[in-house]
Amino acid sequence: MSSSHVVFNVGYGNLVIASRVVAIVSPQAAPMKRLRDEASSRGKLVDATQGRRTRSIIVTDSDHVILSAINPDTIAARLGQDAAGEGEE
Repeated sequence: MSSSHVVFNVGYGNLVIASRVVAIVSPQAAPMKRLRDEASSRGKLVDATQGRRTRSIIVTDSDHVILSAINPDTIAARLGQDAAGEGEE
């Protein structure tokens, strides 16, 4: 039986389960900086930037916050491509 989880690349070989994503946002706004700080204090922050500048923040339904060095538009396109190709196998 194959896994039904569709994953997409958030940069540098890091993968996220597509169905768990709630939002993909830009990190520049003050509320997003607070979101990042609060997630860090709760132990729910995942840094997938590999030491590079954070360009997007991904929020999941499990309340995890994932930092990525990839632009939000690029991540959204990857998420859309992976969801569209879900039934190809």
